[in-house]
Amino acid sequence: MDKKSLAVIVLTLDEERHIRRCLESVKDITSQIIIVDCGSADGTLEIARTFGAEIYSHPFINQAEQFNWALDNIDIKSEWILRLDADEYLTPELAKEIKSALHGADDGVCGFYMKRRVYFMGRWIRHGGCYPIWLLRLFRNGAGRSEEREMDEHIVLGRGKTARLRNDFIDENLSDLRWWTDKHNGYSSREAEERTRNEKASRNTVVKGQAGRKRFIKNRFYAKLPLFLRSFAYFIFRYVFFGGFLDGKEGLIFHFLQGCWHQFLIDAKIFENRTKKD
Repeated sequence: MDKKSLAVIVLTLDEERHIRRCLESVKDITSQIIIVDCGSADGTLEIARTFGAEIYSHPFINQAEQFNWALDNIDIKSEWILRLDADEYLTPELAKEIKSALHGADDGVCGFYMKRRVYFMGRWIRHGGCYPIWLLRLFRNGAGRSEEREMDEHIVLGRGKTARLRNDFIDENLSDLRWWTDKHNGYSSREAEERTRNEKASRNTVVKGQAGRKRFIKNRFYAKLPLFLRSFAYFIFRYVFFGGFLDGKEGLIFHFLQGCWHQFLIDAKIFENRTKKD
């Protein structure tokens, strides 16, 4: 196995709007493109085939299960694996940096953290704690897998140390607000179920770095605040004290919907769940 070879895994469902942009950004640095699809009815797979992608079909349960299924069932021939969503893509600077990093990585390094840059309604969301978001997305084959969670899952390493890459990858979904709110409505149901349950998996999994610190704050502090009130407190904290107001009108929409409405909806569903049990 070439120690500098790279495979990219992308999970898809009706992503013809995004998949070309995603695969264009990695085509010059990857030796294996793997698409795990769960029933696309548009042109997603046809576009992916033009890049020489390997297409696999598997019923979707959640992101973690789908990604781990790929790790466990596909013959991944590359030494390194990159995980991307279909609406994400590498900047040219990051693509060059990844190629260089893999050439120079010592045997003890098994993962790389990358910075995610989020765009919403065409605007880079730079404030409110949204940038930089450091995520472990690049790791040695066999060294990492996704923790098994319904939501907010992260890749964790079973061995080795990590390093950081300087340049960004972009998260920019081109769908409209109706799609965005529908998606987050679905997310809120899954998040409410997970918060209602006794989250044994999240306590037993050690997530390091920025993601681990955020989860610690979420579980130790945010979760102990009163339902409903905490969503408004979080929005104010993020929008005022973390400078979300500097992101303009697009930022106001994003921070309110993602930091207040979405969190309030989760609490409403938690309340509903508790009421049903009573």
